[in-house]
Amino acid sequence: MNILPQQFHKLVLHWFDRHGRKHLPWQQNKTAYRVWVSEIMLQQTQVNTVVPYFERFIQQFPDLSTLANAHEDEILHAWAGLGYYSRARNLHKTAKIVMNDFNGIFPSDLRKLQTLPGIGQSTAGAILSIAFNQPAAILDGNVKRVLARFHGMTQPINEKATENQLWALAEKYTSTQRAADYTQAMMDLGATCCIRGTPHCDICPLVRYCVAHAQGMSAILPVKKASRELPVRSATFLLIQHKEKLLLTKRPSTGIWGGLWSFPEISGLPEIKMIRAHCRQHLRITVSEYKMLDSFRHTFSHYHLDIFPVLMPIQHMPPIVMDDSLQIWYNPYHPESIIGLPKPIQLIMKKL
Repeated sequence: MNILPQQFHKLVLHWFDRHGRKHLPWQQNKTAYRVWVSEIMLQQTQVNTVVPYFERFIQQFPDLSTLANAHEDEILHAWAGLGYYSRARNLHKTAKIVMNDFNGIFPSDLRKLQTLPGIGQSTAGAILSIAFNQPAAILDGNVKRVLARFHGMTQPINEKATENQLWALAEKYTSTQRAADYTQAMMDLGATCCIRGTPHCDICPLVRYCVAHAQGMSAILPVKKASRELPVRSATFLLIQHKEKLLLTKRPSTGIWGGLWSFPEISGLPEIKMIRAHCRQHLRITVSEYKMLDSFRHTFSHYHLDIFPVLMPIQHMPPIVMDDSLQIWYNPYHPESIIGLPKPIQLIMKKL
């Protein structure tokens, strides 16, 4: 392969001018705030999934000040179903920091950007280049795939040494001309042309210089170090129902579904003696009736969770046994407040 960085980004930018995506919602009325929100949403999430969430989120939180002053429950509610909820909490934290420490002006410095919650090197580079048109390297999944194929890298891209090599290449090719367009072009190239599986080499602007294509390895590169099989856990969700209301508890701010509202939960398979004992000891509720609902599996990044919902109607509403901010009686048919509910909890409620 013999190509200069100037040739590389010239080819990429020429392709972008003809085939790149230019009508995504965060590309319209471009501001640092809109770019930042979109980049956080796009972490580990595909564009088609993000678009409707972004549009609703911006409608509800149109600027940094509105987001910083919002209640966490409002933000988590708007995020519900998008997954990786730490991203939403980090958005809230960052909005407050920018308002308080940067006078409401998003920093345009790579180092300062990386000090903000949820913003790593690649996200900082994307914000800096797309929002401020400053040259900065990015290395998201799409760019990794383009560079690994282009250089015919056969070592697993999820190893640290390989990632360091990819960063060096990303910085080498980063354009000082049209920085915003180049960053978007590299992301688009990986998302629409140099796709997973079998790429569209016939329309790729880099095909003449691509090592993977020359060696007939485009469909098998890049490779990843095999991940271990996901473990399986089980949990019993207690659906304690009084008339139309269900008892919900607020989860800790860290961990799975951090800061969201969920049903009281017992680790393991449903066992009625254990359920009754838990309700008496921790919720001050005596359970007489119960109904086992259909179980289902929800998969997180690190494990599968088999969920066993148990519906338990009660005649008299007991007093709140936890702090008011950690436990509520919630009417899913006529909600009195906006709260963040994980997708599986929403699915269970819809089936009741």
